[in-house]
Amino acid sequence: MSPTLLVMSIGILAPFLILVTMSLWTRDGFSFDTALTMANYERAWTEPIFGALLKRSFWISGIATVVTVALCYPMAYYVAFHVHRNKMMWIILMTLPFWTSYLLRVFAWKVILGYEGVINSGLMVVGLIEEPLEFLLYSREAVIITLAHAWAAFAILPLYVSLEKIDKSLLEAATDLGDGPVARFLRVTLPLSLPGIIAAAFLIFIPTTGDYITPALLGGPDGAMIGNFIQLQFGPVNNWPMGATLSIVLMLWVSAIALVFLFITRLAKDKIA
Repeated sequence: MSPTLLVMSIGILAPFLILVTMSLWTRDGFSFDTALTMANYERAWTEPIFGALLKRSFWISGIATVVTVALCYPMAYYVAFHVHRNKMMWIILMTLPFWTSYLLRVFAWKVILGYEGVINSGLMVVGLIEEPLEFLLYSREAVIITLAHAWAAFAILPLYVSLEKIDKSLLEAATDLGDGPVARFLRVTLPLSLPGIIAAAFLIFIPTTGDYITPALLGGPDGAMIGNFIQLQFGPVNNWPMGATLSIVLMLWVSAIALVFLFITRLAKDKIA
């Protein structure tokens, strides 16, 4: 394991340590003052704009996570329990649209939600609206819809694996004891598939919180997230220390939310058991 651990250490720990060190610097004109200070962290804690962007990012990412898991669970459930042949083919077909570029899929949603896009054109053709809906694009809703679609493949796979591992004899035993379909699902299937739900939620929530491509292309002023502000610090603003600080703060907040979520989930699981 030594070669693998060495590569992982260089590839993960080294950039993280560089980021932490850089977050303790400050910008001095067009260069950086390398004297270690906590000024950037104080600014990140006190200035309201950073807190507002973090709250908005967590809200958008949280809603996108819930929507994605809720939409992907029935598909994974159907393949796991109702498809008896060529299951791998079903998995491939469900994930096939996600083999294309992430950026292309974002641009596709920009066309679909646009002022003269598919949705507005279709609604006008059937006579439900007289003029295009302006709120579909450049809004939080557009960001949530696009994120939910773009990361769906990362939810389907862990959900399917978790559901596929459930012992079918447990469902038969629940039926023999008088449980109907709803009770059987709530008492057996849902609790046993909880690890897959947690894994899918983490795989979506963590990366979407720091996403900046989708908000930049579809979000507009109301849909901007913390990732866009971090990208500006490393780009046009040229304030790398502040960008590094915000990256560290975001990682700490995401880690704290994940730990709280795991704790609550464990309590709920023990209560169900």
